[in-house]
Amino acid sequence: MNYEEIIKRLKKFRDERDWKQFHDSKNLALALSIEVAELNELFLWKNTLESEDVSKEKLSEELADVLSYAFLIADKHNLDPFEIIKNKIKDNSKKYPVEKSKGKSTKYSDLK
Repeated sequence: MNYEEIIKRLKKFRDERDWKQFHDSKNLALALSIEVAELNELFLWKNTLESEDVSKEKLSEELADVLSYAFLIADKHNLDPFEIIKNKIKDNSKKYPVEKSKGKSTKYSDLK
């Protein structure tokens, strides 16, 4: 399934329930934030090893919610998620050149 088909299905699901009225940018962003919090909850209070062994089913459910709201926001603003990610990678490659950032978690403004 491609991106256009996913958006079509998300909007059909939404429209069948008359939920478009609730899908303004603010509410979509808040819903996204809440879903990200639910994703984070899967890892809460786990050590590093335990956090790598979370339920794939629960992880899939929460990631689907996160991606769905992110895609709906992008669609609402006529943004192509793949294009904006490609551009972000390009921008980040300038901020984090390999020779300065390899193996480091330092913020770009603090790289030497």
